[in-house]
Amino acid sequence: QVQLVESGGGLVQAGGSLRLSCAASGSIFSINAMGWYLQAPGKQRELVAHITSGGSTNYATSVKGRFTISRDNAKNTVYLQMNSLKPEDTAVYYCNVAGRLRVGVDFGSWGQGTQVTVSS
Repeated sequence: QVQLVESGGGLVQAGGSLRLSCAASGSIFSINAMGWYLQAPGKQRELVAHITSGGSTNYATSVKGRFTISRDNAKNTVYLQMNSLKPEDTAVYYCNVAGRLRVGVDFGSWGQGTQVTVSS
């Protein structure tokens, strides 16, 4: 079983910064993709940023140039550096990790979510 623990959310003024972390633990053989998603009240969960095992990244258009996703493979951790935050970034942010437990057994797990609130 894989556990994901998120941290780093909070309340910040518009223009401020936050850094989210998501650490994966358990009997993990390898991790492939890692990503961050957000879910605003009454809306569907949507992709914010994604990073592959090789370090390739992609971002939602709304966050390009402001957010940076990175990963530390030695720590099984993914980060999201959020700069120039806007009130419309307010949402619950979830990390998602996909990988392999052992040969032939893949996993995909979600973090518990962390609230990010940006005040105007």
